[in-house]
Formats: sequence, C-alpha cells, structure tokens
Amino acid sequence: MKFVDETEIRVEAGNGGNGCIGFRREKYVPFGGPDGGDGGDGGSVYLIASNNLNTLVDFRYNPTHRAEHGQKGSGGNCTGKSGADLYIPVPTGTVVYDAETGEKLGDLSLEAQSLLVAQGGFHGLGNTRFKSSTNRAPEKATPGSPGEHRMLTLVLKLIADVGLLGMPNAGKSSLIRAVSSAKPKVADYPFTTLYPNLGVVRVDDQRSFVMADIPGLIEGAAEGAGLGMQFLKHLSRTRLLLHLVDVQPYESEEEPVDAAEKIIAELEKWGEGLDEKPRWLVLNKIDRLPEEEVEAHCQAIVDDLQWQGPVFRVSALQGQGLQNLMYKIMDFLQQEDVDAVQE
Repeated sequence: MKFVDETEIRVEAGNGGNGCIGFRREKYVPFGGPDGGDGGDGGSVYLIASNNLNTLVDFRYNPTHRAEHGQKGSGGNCTGKSGADLYIPVPTGTVVYDAETGEKLGDLSLEAQSLLVAQGGFHGLGNTRFKSSTNRAPEKATPGSPGEHRMLTLVLKLIADVGLLGMPNAGKSSLIRAVSSAKPKVADYPFTTLYPNLGVVRVDDQRSFVMADIPGLIEGAAEGAGLGMQFLKHLSRTRLLLHLVDVQPYESEEEPVDAAEKIIAELEKWGEGLDEKPRWLVLNKIDRLPEEEVEAHCQAIVDDLQWQGPVFRVSALQGQGLQNLMYKIMDFLQQEDVDAVQE
C-alpha cells in the first residue's frame, strides 16, 4: 500500500432541521392550537484515532466527508430525527490543522481518542414554542442553523520508541530487518527506503519496543532537499534516536565524520526539539574492517566528532553487537518510564 503522511480533506457537518408550523385539526377540539414540532439537530463530524491504520492514503481518493442533516419537525408536536454523527477513523499519531488558518485543532496520539472538527447545526423551533397567553395561534417557526464546513490538513507523525537516522546507505534498513520482522528494501544504492517503516523489536517474551526507519537524509534536508523534510517530522515523537554512521564507506561516498556532522546540522536546522533528544552513535558495517583495526578506526571517528554520548559498534549485516544494543535500548526506555512515574 502506498504510504501517505499528509493530505487535505473537507468535512461538512449536517444542517439542523427546520421547525414546523402546524395546528391541531381534530373533531371535538374547537381550540386546537399550535402543534408544530422542532427539527432535529444536524450530525457532527469527529476524527477518531485507530491503531489499525498506518497511512492517510484512503483520503486521497475520498476527500469529502458529510454528516447527516437533521430532519424537519412535523405536526402533532413531533420532533424531527437528528442526523447521525460521523466518525472518521485516522491513524493514531495524526495531527489536525485548519487548512485555511493553519490553526492546530488537535493531536490524536492515543488509540480511540476523538476530536470534534465540524459542529452540526442546531435544530429549528416549531410554532408550539411560540405559544403564549397573548398569542394562542403563532404562525412562526425558525429554520435550523447550517452545520460547519471546513478544510482540514491531516499530518501523520508515526509513533515509535526509537528512530533511526543517517545518510542514505548507512545501514538503517539492514538494522531494522535484523532486529524486527519489518522487511524494508535493502540494496547497494542510495534512497532504497522511500517511506518510513515500523518494526517491533522483541527483546524477550515480556519486553518489546517500536523502531522507525525513515528515508536517508542528505545535506539540505531541513529545507526540503531529498526526502528529508517530508519525513523528518516522524522522528519528533520518538524517545531515542540512533544515529547510524557507515564506518567504511565506498570511495564515492562521504567520510564518516563529514556525513555525521551534516546529519547533526540538519537536526539543528529542523528544530522542534529533535537536536535535544537523546541520541546514540551507532558505528555500522564494522565487518568491512580488519578485526584488529576496528577499535582504533571507530575511536578516531568518535574523537573527531567529539561525541559525548553512548557509542556502539555493530554490523547490521552480520548481526555483530546488535543484541547488546537492543538490550541497552530496552533498559533506557524502561528507566525513562520509571523516571516519568516518579516525577
């Protein structure tokens, strides 16, 4: 299925039903009086988060959504039927904006969380409502009010515990394939990943976490170069970033330190707190180096970057160092949960 993470839709709430002008016409009731009923309320439109969806692609082919109108009132003091509310399922993690004003309306980050996006119209009043001691036969009723219409921008931000970032061909797809059941495309050319992939990493029978692999970044990603700006937003919900660096790139590719510094610069340009998130350095593809050179080569990269955080040396292709990395990630996430409860 094609992955779509941003789209526009139109939502239209139902109009309220009109009130009725009616009078009793019954034998033996000489002063029947008014009996026009109220109309029904129009249906409202809600968005509701669902874990069963992972893309907004369906909205590309069905962009307009309408709730039911309220029915008009009738004689005998009969109230019109209210229009049914419309609930539109969207992927959990969807952020909703008013397309015309840019106002943020809500963030559906929890399963079954709902958001009212278009209020249904109020019902009109029948002439029974206007009966008084001085006006026993009112010929007045009010129309129902129109329901709200608006254009919405839906932006999907994937929810994951761990996000992978790095240059194209840094080995992100290989890593997520090695530690989860996700099967992104892997090849020896850049930009094999064209849309985000999510994988569940099971550390043991009782513990697991979700990892997100996004398309590789290039210099200028924060300004829209490559696929970077389109998918950088998916890292904003993660709790930990793994910065993958190819320790032994091919001759046509950038040196490890230069590649890492460009990624760091893009995170700072993007903002939204990405550069402040916990970030671990993962030096990948150590299988390309002679065993006796791994330590010195990796330490030189760390020193040149002046890296202060945790560093891991792995080979996603061979599986070297991955088990230790996954256990360390799980311990980190669990400690975060404990700290959050204590606060």
